Amino acid sequence: MQKNSLLNNVKPYLTICISLILLLIIIADTYITNEIPSHWLPALWFSLLFAILIVIIQLGHTEKNTRSLGNQLNITKERLGNEIKHRLWAEKTASENKIKSQFIDENFPVMLAYFNTELRCRYHNRIFRRWFGLNPAQIDGHFLKEFSNEEFFSDIQNNIEKILTGKTIHNERVLKSTKGFPYIFTEQYLPHIDNKGKTIGFYTLHTPRAQEKSRTPSKNDKDENKIKLGLKQSVDISTNNDIKLQQSNPSPASKSGITAARIAQAIDGEEFNLYCQKIIPIKSSNSSSLHYEILIRMHEEENNLMPPGSFLPLVDQFQMMPKLDRWIINHIVQWLSAHPGANSVFHLNLARDTLKDLAFPNFIQDQLRKTKVTGSNLCFEIEVSDAEDNMTNTHIFTQKIHELGCLVSLCSFNDNPDSLNLQNKIKVDYLKIDGSIVCNILRDDEDLAKIKTIHQLAQKANVKTIAELVETDDIIAKLQEIGINYAQGFGIAKPHPFNDLGT
Repeated sequence: MQKNSLLNNVKPYLTICISLILLLIIIADTYITNEIPSHWLPALWFSLLFAILIVIIQLGHTEKNTRSLGNQLNITKERLGNEIKHRLWAEKTASENKIKSQFIDENFPVMLAYFNTELRCRYHNRIFRRWFGLNPAQIDGHFLKEFSNEEFFSDIQNNIEKILTGKTIHNERVLKSTKGFPYIFTEQYLPHIDNKGKTIGFYTLHTPRAQEKSRTPSKNDKDENKIKLGLKQSVDISTNNDIKLQQSNPSPASKSGITAARIAQAIDGEEFNLYCQKIIPIKSSNSSSLHYEILIRMHEEENNLMPPGSFLPLVDQFQMMPKLDRWIINHIVQWLSAHPGANSVFHLNLARDTLKDLAFPNFIQDQLRKTKVTGSNLCFEIEVSDAEDNMTNTHIFTQKIHELGCLVSLCSFNDNPDSLNLQNKIKVDYLKIDGSIVCNILRDDEDLAKIKTIHQLAQKANVKTIAELVETDDIIAKLQEIGINYAQGFGIAKPHPFNDLGT
């Protein structure tokens, strides 16, 4: 084997060596020895020419092979470069997906889980395990019946045959937390079907009713209507917008624990915690004020028992949002009074019913006058949909608020004609761009164009823009390139307790 290898290494040079030897023999005979017979000389010259011809052919073949190898090397180099680019892109995409997956797992306000056909849990998010008050090890790989209560398990057990046939199940019902406080959920069971058409598992989604903008009627609508009727019968709103609780006989709703008194007790007993999320300027020309959006959570949420905001459906159905908004305003104004040197602007979400409360601006005026707090420290955020449905009340409210020196922001703003027309009808200081547009600007040219349109509109109206749901540095860079004024989201800062601002 070594001989064959040696022969292959020597072979390319053999013809050249023979040519040199023949040339040396001819030169030596012509000028030195002159002993070779004359009839041999033509044979030597022919052999020399033949050897030279073979060398030329070999050189041509070698050059061709070299060129071919060079082309293959360039192709390989280009392919390797593309593979490196694809790998970097894949790593970046995986990193972005990991961030989004973590965001969904930690903050998606829906109880989400995946089960196989044996009802063994294969995935769950944080909200799901918090509802049961368990850690991941107590749920991962366990059967549903092992960690859930009978109330939760029975509905899935009753529908499992339909789910495994590939049917999607929709349902609505009231589930009680571990403290016995009831919450209205929309349930969805979504089958997971493989490429052979066989159901290999299913997803469960339990969504708080307040999170939904619309829904389709379900088979439990009659029962729910009874609950709503009981809710409405248990509270009466007086002409001065103060809520008076009825002391009549318990309704079906109150028997299940859903009472106006319980909601009022939660507000008066301060069973809520304020959180805040930072909003940062991304244009150097912006003011130095610190901006925060104020969020509210119930104590049960902080004890990992329920999704954020899932108590709001009941507060809204009892028409107690103005009372809750007053509670929030009072706490923020008191904090500002205790921190006169704080250069902060607090963005406060305003409920639909609060917009209709004609006494609410007067309440704010009284709070500011008593505490001597500047109105510019408060920015009231109004949803575009709420403003569209209550144009008259919104116009009156924003006018009075601006007279007090407070600021106004339009939330969930996009480039549809209704939003654009709305901005011309009422005076606002900020446009908060819909997060569903913001999170797609790096991969969706249409959404990028929408944000540019909104920014141009805001510039003409001398209104500042805020982008929400900002998750990555790349999105921040793109927003800065467009000229957006402020950014908010998990890529900026996570919500933290409001009381931490004082430390």
